[in-house]
Amino acid sequence: MKVAVIMGSTSDLAKVEPAIEILKNHDVEVAVRVLSAHRAHDALKDFVDTLNHDGTDVIITAAGMAAALPGVVAAMTTLPVIGIPLSGAVLDGLDALFSIVQMPSGIPVATVAVNGSKNAAHLALEIMGIKYPELRERLNAERRQMHDDALKANADIIAKYEN
Repeated sequence: MKVAVIMGSTSDLAKVEPAIEILKNHDVEVAVRVLSAHRAHDALKDFVDTLNHDGTDVIITAAGMAAALPGVVAAMTTLPVIGIPLSGAVLDGLDALFSIVQMPSGIPVATVAVNGSKNAAHLALEIMGIKYPELRERLNAERRQMHDDALKANADIIAKYEN
């Protein structure tokens, strides 16, 4: 199981690290790079070319402002690409969100919430769960635990406030 995480700038790392941690906690091999679509396009192309042939299952990309990185990567591969729009500019991530979700037909990028790196990791895990049944079962167990935790929180509130 292998995922690549590409961000456009080192300033994005703090927002992307939760995804990396989730993936590693699920025993996924993670290749992390900082490769701007605008400033390092040749190196980005070389890296994506490598990903196309090395067994990578999913690519997670993170970018703010114009957020070209997810679309550029998606144009270079048929591997699933997940885009994380990042806040930080004047429009606080809305610009990045619009950029990532408005991809042309035939070049899709799955998009999560602004700064939604945790959901990007979970979506990557779900996509890989199609190929890796043991991963799918772990995800199902986590969902059952979330369900149980939610019901316990509800029971605690009821016990605290019901007379």
